[in-house]
Amino acid sequence: QVQLVESGGGLVQPGGSLRLSCAASGIIISIYTMGWYRQAPGKQRELVAAITSGGMPNYIDSVKGRFTISRDNAKNTVYLQMNSLKPEDTAVYYCNAHYDPTNDYWGQGTQVTVSS
Repeated sequence: QVQLVESGGGLVQPGGSLRLSCAASGIIISIYTMGWYRQAPGKQRELVAAITSGGMPNYIDSVKGRFTISRDNAKNTVYLQMNSLKPEDTAVYYCNAHYDPTNDYWGQGTQVTVSS
């Protein structure tokens, strides 16, 4: 059974930092593109950052220079370091593992709230 378990969310003040983790079991993430998505209330889920199996990252424009995605294949874990957080970053953040349409998995999500 495949499981992706996110952790590290919480309440942080504007300008603060959080580090999200996504620990995978049941798959070997080294062959997967790993992504972090977010969904704010009333909005569609959007891709925030992804990292290919070869380690190439990409980001949406609104988080470039503030967020960093990384992977530790030995720990079967992917991370999202979020710095200079803004209120508009508030959302539920989801981890995704994608190999092909059949091998596509989601975590349960972790809440990130940026507020003073």
